[in-house]
Amino acid sequence: MSTTLTPLPAFAGRSFQVEYDGLAAHNIYSDDGRHIRYAIVSGPYAGASGEAECQWRQVADGVYLISWQEADGATVVHVDDFANGHSQAFFTASDLTFYRMQGPLTELDNPEHRS
Repeated sequence: MSTTLTPLPAFAGRSFQVEYDGLAAHNIYSDDGRHIRYAIVSGPYAGASGEAECQWRQVADGVYLISWQEADGATVVHVDDFANGHSQAFFTASDLTFYRMQGPLTELDNPEHRS
């Protein structure tokens, strides 16, 4: 019996800031890439934070499709290009408001002090 190990995603164990028009967030990924801690740091949802299980698929070199559902029912889907520092996000808030956003993706140097 052979076992194939799935390689860790490029974002595993790392933290990033995404900046969209009117909203910025810090995303801190677990070492195995299966969980995210998030904090909205500016915009209409500033102060919101939490943890969620996330799923991901690599769609190109350095580009990942990442999705999760937050405790309040909000859903988030990112297409994050870690190689070129760009994020696209599709977000349905718990009140069913739908957002399409894009902007820069920047690695944070010290995740413990950013969320």
